[in-house]
Amino acid sequence: METYEILRDLAIIILAAKFMGLVAKKCKIPSVVGEIVAGLIIGPCLPGLINLIIPGVIPSNFLSGLVQPSDFINWMAEIGVILIMFSAGLETNLKELKKSGLQALVIACFGVAVPLVFGAILYMCFHGFAAPGTEEFFCAAFIGSIMTATSVSITVESLRELGHLQGRVGQTILSAAIIDDVIGIIVLTFVLGMKDPSSNPGMVIVKTVLFLLVSFVGGIVCYKVFKKVDARYPHTRRIPIIGLGICFILSYIAERYFGIADITGAYLAGIILCNVRDASYIDRKVSINSYMIFAPVFFVGIGLKTDFSSMDTSMLLFSVLFVVVALAGKIIGCSGISKCLGFNMPDSLKIGIGMMTRGEVALIITSKGLNLGIIDASYFTAVILLIIVSSVVVPILLKAVYSKYPDGAYPEKKSEKAAS
Repeated sequence: METYEILRDLAIIILAAKFMGLVAKKCKIPSVVGEIVAGLIIGPCLPGLINLIIPGVIPSNFLSGLVQPSDFINWMAEIGVILIMFSAGLETNLKELKKSGLQALVIACFGVAVPLVFGAILYMCFHGFAAPGTEEFFCAAFIGSIMTATSVSITVESLRELGHLQGRVGQTILSAAIIDDVIGIIVLTFVLGMKDPSSNPGMVIVKTVLFLLVSFVGGIVCYKVFKKVDARYPHTRRIPIIGLGICFILSYIAERYFGIADITGAYLAGIILCNVRDASYIDRKVSINSYMIFAPVFFVGIGLKTDFSSMDTSMLLFSVLFVVVALAGKIIGCSGISKCLGFNMPDSLKIGIGMMTRGEVALIITSKGLNLGIIDASYFTAVILLIIVSSVVVPILLKAVYSKYPDGAYPEKKSEKAAS
């Protein structure tokens, strides 16, 4: 690809992403959905879909779209996803995690386990039940891992608008979603470690645990050194530059020496630095690069890779069931265990609904699977549909449940009042 073609593609991607992101916000949908749609429009997906419905209506020289997937875009997107996960780690509130205690941890574990199992069973219902260790079993586990991630941003904004973010339920949802992402990344790390059919599951566990231990020990040393540098040179450019360097180094070590996804290293790098004084300053500076160019390239790149030409009745049915199962998995897992932990039924339902949203992490996991050849591009359809549906449905359901059952107003009390 010539240099001027790269510049043209970047211009189209950035402008299309910004425009469709604004349109999505106007429609009360996350901007990332708009950016993905931008990729569908400017890439080969839309012309191919139109040509599939009405054969011959699109000239053959226009079927490739305005922008085509390329190695350059893929590498830019990879940097984008690393920066997104680094920012997610920087925004993690470890003190809030400690406050939430055992309840949020248990809710998060069930919020990961139930969708993981449901997703694997759904895949095997379509492709046949496979024994552990086989390629089909691995693909089923990967589909389940896509369902594990919770995107709390939509829920947080909805709870903030309703005035319930600081309540017990709101804080439980927030903490459980943060822990959910951590566990989801660990699950992804383990699942990807099993990609090689000849790999020993025990070795995968050893490598994962070893990397976490190395990250923990190295993180403590890195944090103490960085804290001193931050105290001596606060709010200087060298602080985010060093932070970004740590992010890339840990991403490289994870992938190169432990066979673990680079995004795991990026996320842990963010967690290591999340308690330094200038964590928010680092996040702001990193987010400028991410927001301006790398993240839009990542999300638009998903749209560019999405292929509806292979969509058939079976895949359409799978996509619909994928959405239903993913949403039901969070409701059953999170609401069920919340009830067992002492929450009343309305509050348990609020927690389950609040944990249903999916977003960037689900896309990141899916993109990783596509790049590694685990799944094909047609599965992006199911994931994008899940993100759109959950982003629209969750705020509506939360408002409805909170309107009927405000915090502290329980059905038992209402019935007692009516009886008196």
